[in-house]
Amino acid sequence: MRLGLLQRVYPIYRRPFFERLGAALEGQFSLFAGQPRPQEGIRPATGLSHGHYFAARNLHLFWGPFYLCYQRNLLEWLRTWDPQVLIVEANPRYLSTNLAVRWMKERRRPVLGWGLGAPALAGPGAGWRRLGRLRFLEQFDGLIAYSRRGVEEYVAAGIPPARVFLAPNAVAPRPVFPPPQRPLTVEQPTVLFVGRLQARKRVDWLIRACAEVSPSPRLWIVGDGPERPHLEQLARRFYPQTEFFGEKHGAELAPYFAQADLFVLPGTGGLAIQEAMSYALPVLVARGDGTQDDLVRPENGWQIPPDDYPALVTTLRAALTDLPALRRKGEASYRIVSQEINLERMVEAFLQAIAWVQADRGTLSKSL
Repeated sequence: MRLGLLQRVYPIYRRPFFERLGAALEGQFSLFAGQPRPQEGIRPATGLSHGHYFAARNLHLFWGPFYLCYQRNLLEWLRTWDPQVLIVEANPRYLSTNLAVRWMKERRRPVLGWGLGAPALAGPGAGWRRLGRLRFLEQFDGLIAYSRRGVEEYVAAGIPPARVFLAPNAVAPRPVFPPPQRPLTVEQPTVLFVGRLQARKRVDWLIRACAEVSPSPRLWIVGDGPERPHLEQLARRFYPQTEFFGEKHGAELAPYFAQADLFVLPGTGGLAIQEAMSYALPVLVARGDGTQDDLVRPENGWQIPPDDYPALVTTLRAALTDLPALRRKGEASYRIVSQEINLERMVEAFLQAIAWVQADRGTLSKSL
């Protein structure tokens, strides 16, 4: 079975997942993806050890809410790889998706959509927009959602539940090492942030919040990006105990995760959450697209409303004043990523969805 997977871009944090998926398919896997815009701050990957990487020629159109993307050499890849099953991003802003779906349908081959979900629509023209979205989603033989919320949204949008599959978003494998043993008392707890330094990440709020809480923590910021000069200046002014370590990846992150006491993501994003949890870290995150709902629960951390600075300060203060509770939440984090949400489970969910659409398409072909 040859699987084709169509992506707008190929970020480096997705490579471990694509490698494991390709290995499970014994190399019968091809990824078609292009380059992001430079200002997106996405570090791209290239090549695959367990599959084939075909570089797309992305044509980026417009900006912000009007952004569109067209991949100009899509048909060349489809004819070359000739996939028996295709997975695409379920995003109507990617204009070449419909072309890929039509190509597969003409050959009576199944197509899976992979996406965040379908949030409720409101405002002028909401009814027409809902209808248009349903027509877009109905062209797929099945849908793979990142989160339980995404599954619920696809079903609420009108997709039959049997056609919706859950593959919890993961960037790290099931941990094979025991959780770090952290003491129940420390002179100064360490708060850790890992991610791209962009305004939407709200690292400036985290710096200011650390200055307001007691006990006063060490703040470690791991990452790089356009906001770094501003954040370093802010830290010198408001919280000199802040340390910047630059961009780190893979094994380079291990000592930071292992020595921290609390992992905090005060803004949007969240791919580092699962990796932090594999080091038995409790997590404090801003509520986002639904992937946080599956990872972050009362037993292992806190979700706070987005864009709520007082909630960040209050929750951070409460977390750092009860170190034994932090350790218990860290143990729960480790259990969640060991048993429920990891790369292995994500690959299994994709394989189950692929097997289902193959069987369903085979049944349909026989009936025709």
